[in-house]
Amino acid sequence: MKSILIIEDEEAISRVLAAYLKKAGFHVTRSTDGREAMAQFEAGDYSLVLLDVMLPGMDGWELLRRIRAISPCPVIMLTARDQLQDRLGGLNGGADDYMTKPFVPEEVVARVQAVLRRRPHWTDGESKRYFGNLLIDYASRSVYLNAAEVALTPRDLSLLLFLAEYPNRIFTREQLIEQVWGMDYDGSDRAVDLSIKRLRQSLTHWSAEAGEIRTLRGTGYQFWIGD
Repeated sequence: MKSILIIEDEEAISRVLAAYLKKAGFHVTRSTDGREAMAQFEAGDYSLVLLDVMLPGMDGWELLRRIRAISPCPVIMLTARDQLQDRLGGLNGGADDYMTKPFVPEEVVARVQAVLRRRPHWTDGESKRYFGNLLIDYASRSVYLNAAEVALTPRDLSLLLFLAEYPNRIFTREQLIEQVWGMDYDGSDRAVDLSIKRLRQSLTHWSAEAGEIRTLRGTGYQFWIGD
């Protein structure tokens, strides 16, 4: 059973979210204080964190930074603020999704399930995968080419991790937008093309015999690996 840590200081919201998540089959732990929550996270084994921004003890931004320093565990930010800068700050800081209050509990459960589908490697025992001279370390969310770390933007990294999780499978732009950018993304699907272009530039020296990111004209993209 997957375990969810809810870090929310509003008791009513926390209690309702816990009830809906338990009904969906998750084990739930709740915390109302930032410092206490960090200690719980370090001592536990969680599949995902629901993290409020405004917390006593330690705010959500600092908590997110500390979680990301030690773990790739998926995090969905919860906040009453709907400023674009806040959303970008959370996503660029390593959050997997962002929800603005007030929200419908059923949607929170749907977002949790969607994020966990996008991050199946988090529950896998083996965190490192080699594709020729390309190494992807899912636990640390880092990529190495010829033993040198490759610098990628958070979004490009998430796209690469997702594609590499399903070698040789073809994904349309729409599927990649839903799985990597999130259900509430309202920009152009050409963002996928630009991200793919940057990834190819960053992986110029990836051995062609080992694999490549292919474009299937009129269909989508594929993380192809050789036999």
